[in-house]
Order: sequence, then C-alpha cells, then structure tokens
Amino acid sequence: MHYLKFLTAATLVQLAYAGDKIGFGPNFAVSSTGSTWIKEANTTLILPETPSPQVERLAIWPGMETSNGNLVQALAVSFEDPAANCGAQNGQWCVWASTLQDTQISGKMVPASPGDRITMHYVYNDSTGEYDQSSAINGKIVSTLSTSSGYAQRWDVAVECQVDACSRTSPPHSKPASASNLVLRERLRANQALEYVDTTIILNKADSSWTEGLYTKLSHNSGLRTVDGGKTWKVDTIALNSHLFDESDIQYN
Repeated sequence: MHYLKFLTAATLVQLAYAGDKIGFGPNFAVSSTGSTWIKEANTTLILPETPSPQVERLAIWPGMETSNGNLVQALAVSFEDPAANCGAQNGQWCVWASTLQDTQISGKMVPASPGDRITMHYVYNDSTGEYDQSSAINGKIVSTLSTSSGYAQRWDVAVECQVDACSRTSPPHSKPASASNLVLRERLRANQALEYVDTTIILNKADSSWTEGLYTKLSHNSGLRTVDGGKTWKVDTIALNSHLFDESDIQYN
C-alpha cells in the first residue's frame, strides 16, 4: 500500500522521514482488473473527533492508486500542531486535495471541524489526461488539484498513522446491528463513526464483476450496487472501526 509523505503547502518541508513508523488500520478497497479503470469517484467523509491529545500524525483518506504508481488522495489529517500546518485550532483537522507521486503534491490546506462533511471528488479529464480533484467542506470547495497520474486502478479508503499516532487508537466506532440504510447512518453518527456516505464510483466501461476485487479490513458497509449494469457503482455507507495500532500494522518509511 502507498503511504503519504507529508509536505506543508507553505514550506515544502518533508515531515515523514526515513525510519518513521507508518501504519495502516481499517480499510475498504476495490481493485480493477484488465482494461477497466476508474473514470470518476465521489464520496463524503463525516469528520470524527480528532485523537486526544493530538500527536504526529493520523490521516484519513479515500485514494485511487494509478497505473503510474501515483496515489490520488484527498486528505484529512490530525497534526500535533494543527495551527502550524493549516491554521487550525486544537481539535480540528487539516483538509486538502493532494497526490502522492515522488513527493506529496498539495492543494490549499484548510481547517475543518468534527462533524463537517468533507466531499472529495476525482474525475479524469479527457482533454488534459489529468485527474482533477476537489475537496469541499459542507458543500463549499476549498482545495483543488490536477495531476497527470495515469489511470486509476484501485479505490481505497484507509486510516493511516505515522510516528507517534501509530501507538494510539483511531477515532471510535461501534458496529451496529442489521438495519436499513437510514437507521444504519443514524446509529453510526450517534457512535461518532468514522463514516463515509454517498460514495459513487464510475468506471470507464461496464464491468459487472468489479466487486470481485473488494477487500475490507475492520470495516463494514451497506453494500456495493450497480445501477447501470456495472459502469456506475454506489455504496451508501462505509464505516471504519475504532482501531488500536500495533506492530502488525506497522511499516517503516
């Protein structure tokens, strides 16, 4: 799995150094096969509370791994010093559009609060051959970025720790009983879920077997469904469990 190398938008100082701990917790991913790739994707993250106390550093992201080895990934990150990174206050997240190539390429970094709805949108631009991405807070676009990254072959929703956050618990979630999508969402919100809603993924062509590439870890969802024979896929709710990172999750930069 790719990991992010943080660069501050203002100073371009790399924050993930050689030897730093990198870890991955709960996950929801779907991989494409053959000539199928992701043309467009849209999802909304309901921001949970930040870890308390805030330490370096916990990232929540929906990303697309591409044929060029890039990772198109809008980010929500809890930093030890959020003010120094995006002007945020304690208890807030930093949110921005980004792509991991050899380094992390970033759009504008902005503060966001628990409960905010962060909509991340990626679309392949046929005219430029680039992926255009945007991050919006409660419907207002706050960060954009376009990168030449090849074709997206994997959709991945991840919780990533770096450095001190790798010995802490990611934001909480309690698994609900079986319920309708509406009731499921309300129960998840009541338990401060790390939750994505209204996810839509559009492929370059219909692939009725696309869900065969589904992988989940410490997460559950309302079910992937297609509305047009396999080109457009939707999942109403993706919920990632609370997780205590341990050595089995850890890699090193």
